[in-house]
Amino acid sequence: MKLETDLREAFMAATEAAHRPAAQVVRELMREYIARQREMREYEDFLHRKVEIARRQAREGRGRPSEVVEAEFAARRAEALTKK
Repeated sequence: MKLETDLREAFMAATEAAHRPAAQVVRELMREYIARQREMREYEDFLHRKVEIARRQAREGRGRPSEVVEAEFAARRAEALTKK
């Protein structure tokens, strides 16, 4: 890996101040990055499946108009406010 000199020096100083080997910190950062990327891909896959299910249901006429859903939740919000 090529790093800017300033970045490398600042990183090395930070790891030294934390009394941790730089290689260990780099491994941790890499693992965290890989985990975040995997989670993002999994979420995107999940979201894609949800959208496809919703589109299929809409094509099959199993959806409800947004006006109906909005009206139902407006009633729920109003009811929740009166219970406070």
